Amino acid sequence: MSQAEAAIPIIFNPPDNSENQYIHILVKGIEEKGFVVNPLDDLFKSRAHFQSIRLVHLNWFENLDESSKGAMWKSFSRKIVALLAIKASGKKLVWTMHNRLSHEKGSGKLSTILVKLLLKSVDAVVIHCAATETFLREIYPKFRSKILLIPHPHFIDVYGKALELPKNPQEPLKLLFMGAVKPYKNLELLIRVCREFGDAIQLTIAGKPASQDYAEDLRRLASGADQIDLRLGFVEDHQIPDFIGASDLLVLPYDLRSSLNSGTVILAFSYGRTVICPRIGTIDELAAADSGVFSYTYASESEHESKLRYAIGHVLELKKNDPLALLQMGRTMREHVQKANDPVVATDGLSKLYRDLLS
Repeated sequence: MSQAEAAIPIIFNPPDNSENQYIHILVKGIEEKGFVVNPLDDLFKSRAHFQSIRLVHLNWFENLDESSKGAMWKSFSRKIVALLAIKASGKKLVWTMHNRLSHEKGSGKLSTILVKLLLKSVDAVVIHCAATETFLREIYPKFRSKILLIPHPHFIDVYGKALELPKNPQEPLKLLFMGAVKPYKNLELLIRVCREFGDAIQLTIAGKPASQDYAEDLRRLASGADQIDLRLGFVEDHQIPDFIGASDLLVLPYDLRSSLNSGTVILAFSYGRTVICPRIGTIDELAAADSGVFSYTYASESEHESKLRYAIGHVLELKKNDPLALLQMGRTMREHVQKANDPVVATDGLSKLYRDLLS
């Protein structure tokens, strides 16, 4: 029997994501392992198709459409129906748990309901850091299904070759935030702290804003600060190496209440840059390699502000004393993720999980 004839149809949702190559990396690897990936939206397209699907793997399923209240409730209702149909038909259900809670404030309660239903329904939960399992067992102590820890795949050369742009030791410290521009990422705090350093630093914020209102809020906060460059729009894949290559390091002041994993941290390492970041699960997962990052914890917004201010000041002094230190740290982190976050390890793990569940 040929590989095509033996291929197993599954749902891996979403099957693609124009804003993040994480999905593409995993789907490509899964299909190379003998699975045919379908979107969740096609689950009910025909009786034959519905019956052919034996396993469903969901990512970010708890996130809801917040464009309006009507859209949010419609999204919630459709997901409840899909979950009930998946379980009633005996299909195996896998969920990747990416974060502690939904980042979106408006739909938080409905999202929590979905998470609880998922945890009661799934046959396995995929996680990218050990901290996720700790949190999972805190919120659902009765959880008994499989938990599979696989490394978040790295992005080395995925968006193009890394750029090593020449650095002038006399230039300001160049900080970069890159990713979806949303309130839970504490960008207001970042702008406020960076303004205090004046011309000693340059901050670039690059990414698509959650809304035009939020974009205007950030522009008002950055008004009059020439050292803050807001690039509030979708970052094309080919622009990513340019943004990272022009920076000294990335600064990612995430909310510890909701964040567990960060693909942007892995992206920074993949392109030879270290990060300033709270001690989320992705940072904890570095183990001995965490000496190559600038991490911190906090218990309140005021403490977050002081810890972030200290971290930026510390990095500024480090660059003054050794202009090449940050680049060397970035190279070290790239070498780390090249070994520890090999995409083949991730897709091998998923393939084995699927076949175990279906056997």
